Amino acid sequence: MSFEQFKNELSEIFTEVSFEQLINKIVEFATTSGFKILAVIILVIVGLKAIKWLKKWIRTTEKLDKVDSSLRSFAVSFVSVVLYALLFVTVLMILGVPATSFVAVLTTCAAAIGLALQGSLSNFAGGIMILLFKPFKVGDYIEAAGESGVVSEISVVYTELLTVDNKRITIPNGTLTNSVIENYSSEELRRVDLTFRTSYDCDMGTVKNIIGKVIDSNPMALKNPEPFVRLSAHGESANEYTIRIWCKNADYWDVYFDTVENVEKAFNENGIKVPLNQIDVHINNK
Repeated sequence: MSFEQFKNELSEIFTEVSFEQLINKIVEFATTSGFKILAVIILVIVGLKAIKWLKKWIRTTEKLDKVDSSLRSFAVSFVSVVLYALLFVTVLMILGVPATSFVAVLTTCAAAIGLALQGSLSNFAGGIMILLFKPFKVGDYIEAAGESGVVSEISVVYTELLTVDNKRITIPNGTLTNSVIENYSSEELRRVDLTFRTSYDCDMGTVKNIIGKVIDSNPMALKNPEPFVRLSAHGESANEYTIRIWCKNADYWDVYFDTVENVEKAFNENGIKVPLNQIDVHINNK
């Protein structure tokens, strides 16, 4: 179609429709669909901002300080899903989608989605189980499903761990609830277990006394429960001493490394030998 033909057809349309009729059409559209579209736009903008504000409020408000941090994290995730779904439904209703048709379509979609997302539903159920039975909470250091780290967030479907080398690991809640979970932060006290080896030539009483002094000099090592220092085994080339020290959970690694370093230093200062693995070979000449 040439430009002239298009211009002629457009002229014919405007000559057939009077200006008054055109204004009526515009007014009719504005009073029906136009207001609906405007209402939807305003609702979406306000709704998204309200949801964002509510999520931030749940995370930061002092009124919920007594609420467990894991519950707050889960609540943020759950509230987000529910509110976004309600906003979507409200928009469809404003646009005039019939309620019966919408419910039927929603039911069908829900059934299809449920079959497709069985794993996600299992993870959701796992999140509920974690929230109810509390095997761990946000801030705990755990080891589970072959991974370890500090729990940074518990959401509706996933739990996030932050490793000691600052990597973020996401584990499905269903996997967590079906695996063995070691929580290193659940108790106030922890026990440091160490083993030291010395030569058979070293006096047992002297070795125990040196290790005991090292433990006593560490202010983070608790006196009650009492530290344990005993000869536990005669190895192939050395005596083995088992050490057990109780400390506060937060002091575990400081006590661990301080004890290893200071016992090594004390052994060197007192001439206590730490032998390497050795094999004695006896040759009989006949």
